[in-house]
Order: sequence, then structure tokens, then C-alpha cells
Amino acid sequence: MRTLYGAAIICGCLFLSRIAFVGGDSPREQHPSLPAPFSTPRLIQRATPSPTASRRTIRIFSWNIDHGKQLATIEAELAPEPGDVYLLQEVDWNAKRTGSTDVAIELARFLHLNMAYGIEFEELSQEGHGKPAYIGQATLTRLPIRTARVLRFQRQSGFWKPRRWIPSYLPLMQRRIGGRIALVTELEFQGRLVVVYNVHLESRSAGAIQMEQFDEILSDLQRYSPETDVIVGGDFNSKYFPSAFLKKMEQRGFRSATGERVERTHVIAMALDWIFVRGPLRVNAGEVRRDFHGSDHYPVYAELSAEPRKQSK
Repeated sequence: MRTLYGAAIICGCLFLSRIAFVGGDSPREQHPSLPAPFSTPRLIQRATPSPTASRRTIRIFSWNIDHGKQLATIEAELAPEPGDVYLLQEVDWNAKRTGSTDVAIELARFLHLNMAYGIEFEELSQEGHGKPAYIGQATLTRLPIRTARVLRFQRQSGFWKPRRWIPSYLPLMQRRIGGRIALVTELEFQGRLVVVYNVHLESRSAGAIQMEQFDEILSDLQRYSPETDVIVGGDFNSKYFPSAFLKKMEQRGFRSATGERVERTHVIAMALDWIFVRGPLRVNAGEVRRDFHGSDHYPVYAELSAEPRKQSK
């Protein structure tokens, strides 16, 4: 009887949370005022500076690592695949499900890379030892980081918002404080600026919220000149209309790492993850690495190159 009663409570909470989702998609609804850690990325300069003037290529991975629950496997996959930039999504920090590990720090230490980390959500059901638990995006790189910032989208889903009738301590309910972000890092490559957007768009929407968040990224890009090298990569949650994202980026001068192909990047059957490039950078090669293990997503890989800047006479 107790089991049935508990199951009824959980089902009721799930039903109510679905109702909250249906009516909770208004912009600026979710937590307009957040603590300082939410707006300021953590930065660690760990990699030994290398002469970047002679470097001609950038090897980049974009991978949703499913919280880092299989951290040892992820490390084993990345160790023999030297990259220059890793865009990681769903990266845990002090969450119970990943043993209270600082996943971004551990990966940066293991790979000897610089790191920027931006908080997406505080996970209310994952806190332990009196410390908050977070999930966010990490950009790891052997290139020097000039600066980093968090672009927190104005358009958010109300699905994750804590509610009085939903127990926040139950992991199944996934109650969160915060909102979806793009982690923006400005890197040094061949003595010039490369702007990198590490993106994680909303999953609880049939496409409308994802597209509006996508538009906010495109609007933010206007602060940079059209000649600036820009990389936009991450988990777009583009499961419904992936070709629409591809077409929209191509119209704005971006190239996809996988060309015109819409590639499955999830173990089930969805095209969720992308790398797009704009500016003098060229895509030499790109593919979805379905030989990788450690997550329910497959990483997208690209090798980029750039011609030397023309000297003004």
C-alpha cells in the first residue's frame, strides 16, 4: 500500500510539473536575479603557453558529456585524441550523481588545459555536504583565454522552476534555479581573436524556445565585426527541425563542420549537436564521432585552419 501511495504521489507531481511546463514558457519568468557565481565564469589558466603564431590548425570537439557520470571513460576517449578546444555541455560541479566531483576541473587537470566554466543551473536535488550543486558548460583549451562571459538567455522555459507542490529534493523532479546559457570565450590564435560560443539550448520545447535562444546568440554576435573568427558549437536540442538551424546559420555566413549533412549525434536517433564556423577560418574536416563512449551524445569533431592575415601596405 505504501508503495502504491508513493507511486501515486510521484505520478501526481510529474503531472503537475507537465502542467507547469505547458504554461511556463514566458520570457524573463525564471529567476531574474541570480547570485554572482551565475554571471561570472570560473577561469583557470593551466596549459603551458605554446607559440601560437606558427599554429595553423584548431582541432575542436563539442560533446554533451551527460553530467560526467562516466568520467573515467570520457578521459580514456579524449586522452589519445589531442584537441585544441573542447566544448562540453552538461558538466557537473559538486553533484551527488557524480560523487560531488568538480568534473570540469578534473578534465582540465587530466588534459592539462585552460578552462572556462559557466553555471547553467543549480541542481536542488543534487546538493550534498552543505554545498550547492551546479550543472553548466565548460570550455577547455590549450589556447590562451583572453576573457570569458556568460550569455544567459532572456527566453527560458518555466519547466525547471521550483514549485511549492513539487518536492525539490527528489532527483526525478529535477527542480533547478537558473537558466540556459551560452558560455562565450575569447581565445588567442595566431595573434588574433577567435570567439567561441559554447551553447546548450532548451530541451523542454517543441522548437520555439530553442529558436528564440538561437536568435539571442545571433544578436549577441553583432558586437563582433564580420571578419572576426567565430565558432558556435554545442547541444542545440534541435531534435524537431535540425535543418532549420543549419539553413539559418548558412544564411548568416556560417559553415557546418559536417557540411550539408544533418547527422545523428544522439544514441537514439536525433541531430542535436553542431559546430558552426564563420570568418577566415576554414573547415578542413568534420565528423560525428560515433566510436566514442561515455555519454548518450556523440561528440562532433572539426579541424579548422586559417590563412595568415594579409599585411596592410
